[in-house]
Amino acid sequence: MYGTYETIDGKPAVRFERRYAHPVEQVWRAVTEPGELAHWFPDPVEVDLREGGEMTFTPQHDGMQPMPGRVTELDPPRRFSFTWGDEHLHIELEPDVDGCRMRFTHVLSTREQAARDAAGWHVCLDRLEQLLAGHAGEAPGPEATSEWSEHYEAYQRRGVPAGAPVPGD
Repeated sequence: MYGTYETIDGKPAVRFERRYAHPVEQVWRAVTEPGELAHWFPDPVEVDLREGGEMTFTPQHDGMQPMPGRVTELDPPRRFSFTWGDEHLHIELEPDVDGCRMRFTHVLSTREQAARDAAGWHVCLDRLEQLLAGHAGEAPGPEATSEWSEHYEAYQRRGVPAGAPVPGD
């Protein structure tokens, strides 16, 4: 269930593929509705859910300012792509034998943030599974958990580039 480090159109990226034993429509709601995103996505999100719609991400730590975003692709319930500050995220869903397959890709600003962000998304996507299974809770920032630290070390051991600052350090 580890993500992979890739280069997409000359840019660094981390990519995950997860299978969820839930219908595409349920997973779609979890990845597009702000009330559902609050349980697994790193920051609270406001979204005008239409192609070109504005998004606002409000970090919950260290007095960071809200970050803008924009919906770059929307094809319900299959594709949702958006910018998050300087980052670009892509979520693709497709029906699978026993539920849904999700491909989650984060095109990064810098190569050095790959291990840090892969560890964070690993934790977030695990929380998405908990949400889908009916065990939702508010998602604390992944960098504050020992779970994140373990994944961060594992991604570095796997050769994923590291070196970006870690919030809270």
